Amino acid sequence: SSIIAFAAEETIHAIDRLFPQRLGHSLAQAGEGQSPPPLQDQKWHLVPADESGYIQGVDNTALLRLARQRKTIVRMERGVGEFVVEGTPLVSLTLEAPPDSETMIELQAAFSLSRYRTMEQDAAFGIRQIVDVALKSLSPGINDTTTGVTCVDYLTTILARLAPRQIPSSHRYEDGNLRVIAKGPSFQSLLSEGFDQIRESAKGNLGIMQRMLGSLETIASLTADSSRRQALHEHVEWIAELGRRTLESPHDRTCFERRLGQVREALKTEPVSTIQEQPAKA
Repeated sequence: SSIIAFAAEETIHAIDRLFPQRLGHSLAQAGEGQSPPPLQDQKWHLVPADESGYIQGVDNTALLRLARQRKTIVRMERGVGEFVVEGTPLVSLTLEAPPDSETMIELQAAFSLSRYRTMEQDAAFGIRQIVDVALKSLSPGINDTTTGVTCVDYLTTILARLAPRQIPSSHRYEDGNLRVIAKGPSFQSLLSEGFDQIRESAKGNLGIMQRMLGSLETIASLTADSSRRQALHEHVEWIAELGRRTLESPHDRTCFERRLGQVREALKTEPVSTIQEQPAKA
């Protein structure tokens, strides 16, 4: 439990660094649920990685500065946490001619690569660590439901921290000009990272299924974002299908259906305790 708690604490710190802004009642513009603006036909030139490794961090300021100086658009082909192989695409940019060696070196230098992942800019890695513990605990040879429940509880804490926060659009502008197309996580991708595999390992386990339902209810109570609430609803329905397919005891099925009904009702009601934006001072 100490290892799980430590991973959760570090992941929450990463979320606070990466996504400091909180959403109010209204969905902020340019959120991750919106479609990107259409781009005219562009000629893209690939810039390869100069070494192999995990992307630990990206200097977004450097990418923006280079795009401004070269009057181009920089598109990330790999994001933080991904493994990139030397010689494969790292970024692309729009230029009439292939980029010169100086430009390629600057782009490559904006990416920090290493032999392992860290949580400095990679919240998904912290979630991944907790999920791995949960999968081991729920394996047939161990069947440790208590540790599995602990993992779900801490994943709830992480995703609840993220639920009311604004995740910046992948399209970064400067003075009205599109400069960088970033590659990063969305609320939906982190939610799936946290629960998809645990759900598959929870076959026939009433305790884990009910805990996951409670987790989704808690997270939903902290966001009024329609796309996020829809994603939470979909996870609830996937758990519903799993429970009906794998719970054998009539008593367990009755308990499950009762809890499922409560969560479905909760998701129909928009939260009333979302954080309000402060009015501007005169």
